[in-house]
Amino acid sequence: MASARTLAWIDRLIWMLIYGGLFGVVLGVATHGAHVVAGWSLGVLGGIATAAGLVLIGVRSRLGEPPPGGAQSSAQQRDPP
Repeated sequence: MASARTLAWIDRLIWMLIYGGLFGVVLGVATHGAHVVAGWSLGVLGGIATAAGLVLIGVRSRLGEPPPGGAQSSAQQRDPP
């Protein structure tokens, strides 16, 4: 089971990859008219980053949630006999 800190890190990475990748695709489309190689390179790299973010969404969905913090019941706090 992953810790809450690890899950938060993965969540940040997912959104950075998706938004950064989509930005790269848009830049690739915008620069395609001026320089074909640069446009294709940006588009492909942006698409790869976006796909990696989408794959990480699937990975994140399979990770278990950390146990909730806070108050515990008295039965869980007692020592076993």
